[in-house]
Amino acid sequence: MHSHGTAVIVGASLSGLMTALTLSRIGMRVTLLERSDDTGRTGAALHAPDGLIERITGLPSAQIPQPIAPGIQTWFAVHGALRAAIEADPAIELRQNTAVRSVQQDGSQAWAVTSSGERVSGDLLVGADGHRSVVRRRVAPDKPDATFAGYVIWIGIADESSIGSTRWPRDVAFLGDFDNTLLGYPLPGIDGSSAVGSRRLGWAWYDASRNDLLRSSGAVEGNVVRHSLMPAGIPNTTYRELARQARNLFPTPWSDAILDSIERRAVIGTPIAEYVPDQLVRGRMALVGDAAHVPTPMTGSGFSESLQDAEALAAAVAVQPARSGIETALHDYEGARLRSARSLVQSGQGFSRSFAARAA
Repeated sequence: MHSHGTAVIVGASLSGLMTALTLSRIGMRVTLLERSDDTGRTGAALHAPDGLIERITGLPSAQIPQPIAPGIQTWFAVHGALRAAIEADPAIELRQNTAVRSVQQDGSQAWAVTSSGERVSGDLLVGADGHRSVVRRRVAPDKPDATFAGYVIWIGIADESSIGSTRWPRDVAFLGDFDNTLLGYPLPGIDGSSAVGSRRLGWAWYDASRNDLLRSSGAVEGNVVRHSLMPAGIPNTTYRELARQARNLFPTPWSDAILDSIERRAVIGTPIAEYVPDQLVRGRMALVGDAAHVPTPMTGSGFSESLQDAEALAAAVAVQPARSGIETALHDYEGARLRSARSLVQSGQGFSRSFAARAA
């Protein structure tokens, strides 16, 4: 592999990991900066395409350290497979517990300044740091924030062995009434098994009736989402209300899965944000994933669009001269991805507006 320069990626969630692997594949050395230690991550489920890790890394199946089966998988399973590929790649350095305070650039480099004051530089800097992106504030200073869509999604996963249901669903289910929509999905077990007794049910409950809780807890300030509600931060009264509603609204086994998650206090409340981008690049900086475009999860396309971001960015960089062609490459990347990114978010805004309006 020839050297194609260096890249700094801010954020090591799914989009950051995928981008690191695609850039490494074309010959870049990559430094990943992640503020967390992987504990307390949120995420429901997504559809993993066949040969996902092989596609990103270019490696044959026999060399993939942690394969991932195609189909519906938990966020955690896909993240784990990507992390295993990162750890096996000598051209990628992952630095966790490294918060980025600001990003800057000049004519020859871009760099991140960490909370400890360290400067980490590269020929290219990628923002993969989610809907509250620090990098987006530099790339799109006139439009730095994603906006609150007007509802929360309660998320949980239950083990088949705990809920003991005999009516096991085979497909994704949409259930509920006009004010509460449930997306349910059968999942393999933690070990990837689909054997009876080892499976799991994942659920995502769309709820527009508790915006007062989101604001009083600081999860939403004004029109900006600040953070999710972790299990310990959800009031007991809310757990009881959710349990009562689940019994009345949803049939078994979905109600069983929700009640099991509530009993274990294993529920996360994620206020939904949306962001329609006007630009994806500035100079030597680019945005991917939720830093670039934030759709409602109802579109079901956020992960696939993030994968396309990672691949398009690497493809654009690969055909330009190392280092000197970065700005041209990013311009090409924006041309390839901006229209699709805007359309993705806009496609879900009709649902968000009608859903939030019904509960107003």
